[in-house]
Amino acid sequence: MPALRPLVKPKIVKKRTKKFIRHQSDRYVKIKRNWRKPRGIDNRVRRRFKGQILMPNIGYGSNKKTKHMLPTGFRKFLVHNVKELEVLMMSNKSYCAEIAHNVSSKNRKVIV
Repeated sequence: MPALRPLVKPKIVKKRTKKFIRHQSDRYVKIKRNWRKPRGIDNRVRRRFKGQILMPNIGYGSNKKTKHMLPTGFRKFLVHNVKELEVLMMSNKSYCAEIAHNVSSKNRKVIV
């Protein structure tokens, strides 16, 4: 059986593929790489000096049509029971199912 294909599969364009890293996280081990907004009065990242780490802002957002889209072209839909799966089958050309982590193995077999 051939693999399912989405109804439309637009090209997903990411405006930035690199992660935004925290200021001075490369300098100190105790400062993790996870992004935190700099709040200091003299901070050069917050003041947007040339050559400094870039801050995330609204302009880096994804295209509305391709936001939350998987590389396959589908969007994820969390399924907890068979009834939700039946609702999903009505629009199965744009969504794919993902079984929730808290579903028992007995119910997983029924869903699959």
